[in-house]
Amino acid sequence: MNYRQLGNTELKVSELSFGTWAIGGAWGNTNDEESLRGLHRAMDAGVNFFDTADVYGDGHSEELLAKATKGKEDSIHIATKFCRAGDIFDPKTYSEQSVRAFCEASLKRLQRESIDLFQIHCAPFEILKQGEVFEVLDKLQQEGKIRYYGVSVETVEEGLFCLTKTNVKALQVIYNLFRQKPKHELFPKAKENGVGILTRVPLASGLLTGKFTKATHFESDDHRNFNRDGEAFNVGETFAGLEFNKGVELSQQLQWIAEGRGNMTRAALRWILDEETITCAIPGFKTVKQVEDNLEACHVPSFTKEELVKIESFYKENVKDQIRGPY
Repeated sequence: MNYRQLGNTELKVSELSFGTWAIGGAWGNTNDEESLRGLHRAMDAGVNFFDTADVYGDGHSEELLAKATKGKEDSIHIATKFCRAGDIFDPKTYSEQSVRAFCEASLKRLQRESIDLFQIHCAPFEILKQGEVFEVLDKLQQEGKIRYYGVSVETVEEGLFCLTKTNVKALQVIYNLFRQKPKHELFPKAKENGVGILTRVPLASGLLTGKFTKATHFESDDHRNFNRDGEAFNVGETFAGLEFNKGVELSQQLQWIAEGRGNMTRAALRWILDEETITCAIPGFKTVKQVEDNLEACHVPSFTKEELVKIESFYKENVKDQIRGPY
C-alpha cells in the first residue's frame, strides 16, 4: 500500500481508502458481519483511513468502525461528517451548540476521544459563505475534539471558496471517469494551498464496474433507486449525475480500460490514483470480495499518455454535457 500526505497535515493515509456509506445504509441489504470482515480485510492490506458520516445508517457505520478499529485508534484514521442529521438550510444547524452536539454524538459512536477529520457534509453554498461554522470548527479543534477539519462539496465553486479558509485541510469531491471537471482548476489550487483531496463516488455508484445493464434493478431502500433522478438529494451523488440508461451506455463504451488491468473497477480506480494531486480514492463496499477487488487497483498498470488523452476526449465529447445537478 502506498501512503500520501493529507495536504499539509501530519496524517499520511492509504491512497486507496474506503467510504462506509454502503455498509451504513441506503445501498440495499447489508450484513454487519460481512461489513466487519471487509473492514478487517482492508486494514490487513494496509488501509489506514476510512470515511463515514453521522447519517450513514443513522450512525450505524460509525458504530461498525468503532468495533473494527478498537485498539487501533492511533493507527487507523477516521473522517466523519456532520450537518445532514439536521435541516441543512437552517443556520441554527451550524451553531456552536448544534455542531458541538453532532461532534459529541459521533465521538460517542466512534468510541474515540478525538476525530481525525471532521467534515461539513455538503452544506448549501450560502451557509458556507456565511462563515460561522468555520469559527465553531476552529474552537473544537483548539479543544482537541477534532484534529483537522474539511468540507465535502458538490461544486468546484464551493471547493474554491473553502480553500480561502485557512484551517480547511481537506476537500471531499465527486470525481471519476465520468466527472472530470474538478481536476483542472480545483485540484491544482488545493495542492498549492496544502489541502488534501478525497475523491468520493469513484465508481459512479457502480456504473464504472461495468456490471450493470439497463435491466439492472435496485432495492427500494437503495439510493440508486430512490435518488436516481435527484428526488432525495443532489443527483450528482447517484451515478455521478448521469441518467442511468445513458450511464450504462457510456460505461459499455469504456470497457476497453479493463484490458491488462483485470476489470473496469480496478481500471477506474487506477485512473484516479494516477492523479498526483489526489490524496486518496474512497470507494464503498458491502462485501469482502468488493474490498479485495478495489484493493487490486493499487497493483494494476497505470494509464499511458495516449490512453489518458483518449479518456479525456471521451469525457468532453460524450459525457460532459450529460451530467445533471450542481457541478
